[in-house]
Amino acid sequence: MTTAAPPAPPSPPALGPTAHRAAMTALVLGGFAIGTTEFVTMGLLPEIAEGIGVSIPEAGHTISAYAIGVVVGAPTIAVLGTRVPRRAMLVALMAAFVVGNTLSALATSYPVLFGARMLAGLPHGAFFAVASIVAVDLAAPGRGGRAVSQIMLGIPFATVVGVPVSTWMGQELGWRSAYWGVTAVGLVTAVLVLLTLPYFAPEEGASVRTELRAFRSLQVWLTLLVGAIGFGGMFSMYSYISPMLREETGVSASSVPLYLLVFGVAGVIGTIAGGRLADRSVLRTVAGSALSLAVALLLVALSAGSVVLVACAVFLASASASVFVLSLQLRLMAVAGSARTLGAAGNHAALNTANALGAWLGGLVVAAGYGWRAPSAVGALLATAGLLVLGLSLLAHRRDTRAQVAARTAG
Repeated sequence: MTTAAPPAPPSPPALGPTAHRAAMTALVLGGFAIGTTEFVTMGLLPEIAEGIGVSIPEAGHTISAYAIGVVVGAPTIAVLGTRVPRRAMLVALMAAFVVGNTLSALATSYPVLFGARMLAGLPHGAFFAVASIVAVDLAAPGRGGRAVSQIMLGIPFATVVGVPVSTWMGQELGWRSAYWGVTAVGLVTAVLVLLTLPYFAPEEGASVRTELRAFRSLQVWLTLLVGAIGFGGMFSMYSYISPMLREETGVSASSVPLYLLVFGVAGVIGTIAGGRLADRSVLRTVAGSALSLAVALLLVALSAGSVVLVACAVFLASASASVFVLSLQLRLMAVAGSARTLGAAGNHAALNTANALGAWLGGLVVAAGYGWRAPSAVGALLATAGLLVLGLSLLAHRRDTRAQVAARTAG
């Protein structure tokens, strides 16, 4: 029940250890900036809602706006940019990121902020897709999972440092300061990528047509659906974690960043472990992390009244979600065949479809009067639904594997 590693190009650029670390650091910093801007809105929902004069559930729709930007931008940029050298693509993506976050910091109304967050989300998926492919191409054979896990560490690092610091800044200096902070990190990333990343020629034969062929695969569609539904559970919980902690757990606003720190530390641990687990078996890692995420989200809803127990449940949910994201990324890069960029970008489009779905459903149950625990309960249901879709994917995988074995035997 294993899957083949993503195909590597014939001649990746050779880097020494120091140059390799510098290039990877630049890519991780970009992931850090993207992860911070994606999640910080969730920690500052009350402040943002007050600042633009809307309710908290309505302000939560700006989270969905960012996700819509990712869903639209990830596959579109991946397909249209297939012939663009990867270094130039990464610099251009960070420039777009800077523009989107600058406009977010300057927004004075809900419609303007909604549009700015959508723009900020456009480069998200394509950046992680191209960065993941660069990491795999530079990695030693059999270490693709660990290479991608290094790139994905930018997100949990953001939740450990970027989101708590930005949340504190937003509470003390105004919510706009959080967006100005990630704008600055985005500028630094663009410069470092330009200085440290080697030149990657576009892959031979790459075209819009070859990228779009990935959509002919049933496994691609099933894997995308697993992420779009299952990961929505995490966003349903996390989008409303700040008001849940304040209202249900009874902690002060100043204590919320501590729980976000717990979430981030768990993400770092899960991402590191996920890379090693995925190098052994991608499919087993996807299945195990999906089940663990469903259980953890249910525990968050049940333990929200306890300061300690809810922290433990949030830790488990974050670690499970990090393993889930990483293994899905590798799975899509494998089943997409030669369309690796579209496969990797499609993962982030799916995950941010989950972002929009989870935040929207969580807001609905809150607006309906079910309380701040309800989004986590909805999250557990979404994670379970994603697990059921994964079961269909595994059945199709076994069927295809048996067909291939039968064909080889007959031959």
